[in-house]
Amino acid sequence: MLNDRQLRQLLDSLNSAVVVLDDKLLLCYLNSAAEDLLAASSARVSGQPLSEVVRESDQAHGAMRDAVAAGQKYTVRRATWRLHNLETRTVDYSVSPVTELGLMLLEVQPMDRLLRIAREDALINAQETTRNLVRGMAHEVKNPLGGIRGAAQLLQRELPDEELAEYTQIIIDEADRLRNLVDRLLGPRKPARMQPTNVHEVLERVAQLIDAECEGALRIRRDYDPSIPDIPGDSEQLIQALLNIARNAMQAIDESIGLSTGEIVLRTRVQRQFTIGRRQLPLVCRIEIEDNGPGIPEEIRERIFYPMISGRAEGSGLGLSISQNIINQHRGLIKCDSRSGQSVFQIYLPLSV
Repeated sequence: MLNDRQLRQLLDSLNSAVVVLDDKLLLCYLNSAAEDLLAASSARVSGQPLSEVVRESDQAHGAMRDAVAAGQKYTVRRATWRLHNLETRTVDYSVSPVTELGLMLLEVQPMDRLLRIAREDALINAQETTRNLVRGMAHEVKNPLGGIRGAAQLLQRELPDEELAEYTQIIIDEADRLRNLVDRLLGPRKPARMQPTNVHEVLERVAQLIDAECEGALRIRRDYDPSIPDIPGDSEQLIQALLNIARNAMQAIDESIGLSTGEIVLRTRVQRQFTIGRRQLPLVCRIEIEDNGPGIPEEIRERIFYPMISGRAEGSGLGLSISQNIINQHRGLIKCDSRSGQSVFQIYLPLSV
């Protein structure tokens, strides 16, 4: 037979969180996974009501009391738990009364990470679909543009009146402008030249360029983690990707609250055990570009990385699409969280190939 110590060791070895309650819904025991999930130690919360450590709803706690009385099991999917430290967790959990012992067992599966992976996987797939669509359309547009431009040049040579050449030149100039637009849609022509790159040197170059463009009127604050090693990357392309984001922030601030009251924060951190697509990475570099501008309009937040989508009247809607393309070439991920008064772009780059 197993003794209490051995039983606790077995429970602590489980990946699933296990919470044991008595028939009054007072906490009796948390295994190690439950302690991590609830940000609380078993010894500290033992004897406390579950509702003081985890808040779901009055109906949910009522259902647990009914389960104790009736001795019935049940399962809840996608429940939102609010912890004692005000953090939230999305979980699946099963309630199993053990009437012979006067106890109730909660088996809890955290879902936040799985949901995040699913969202990011969908985002990456959508980005790849968009890139393929844009690439196909761009090539289809470039072919007739070349013919139009060539025909206009031939026509220009045959015109009897030189004043009429003004019209053919308009055709040539507009064809060139559309070709340049298509080239920008396609993103960088050269593949990324991956070599050890200091991410802080890249950010400092971005800061210098933004500072020069706004003539020092905008505050740029650094919050760097100096322990981050060199990452594999193309420094020129990374500068372009991050500059597009920072320049968008600067322009939004200028048009809304004014450069003198605006601020851009450049932040770096190391993040552990992060998933990009189907790859589980032990370490990634997280770059954040945060601003105190007006925020991205809600109606376009889900589409800001698509070409030709812009929250500014004068915006081309290509900058973020190009940034996304570059980050994806680096096998990274780019996300955005935005609300009124704050936007944060998060770029995740692998620390190794």
